[in-house]
Amino acid sequence: MATDYDEVRPDVAEARKASLDAVKSANAPDARSVGLDLDEADTSDGVELPGGDLSNEELTVTVVPQKEDEFLCGSCFLIRHRSQLAREANGVGYCLECEG
Repeated sequence: MATDYDEVRPDVAEARKASLDAVKSANAPDARSVGLDLDEADTSDGVELPGGDLSNEELTVTVVPQKEDEFLCGSCFLIRHRSQLAREANGVGYCLECEG
């Protein structure tokens, strides 16, 4: 008699069916009820964000130009001090953290 080694063993097949039945009988919400709960949460107008409403505020930032002893890393695009310069290739500097 030939044996099919790819066939699922009967005890494994029964365990799979039992676990599938357990999942089906669980009290899990269906996709529609979850969608309704999310929609209700999205439309609530009474939610206040921490810090208040900043939509009418303007942000003022002072831009400081790059100094003589600084360079722009060509990998992370951060301004670094010359002491952190690992290498320079084609006029582009790379910092120790990016090269490390």
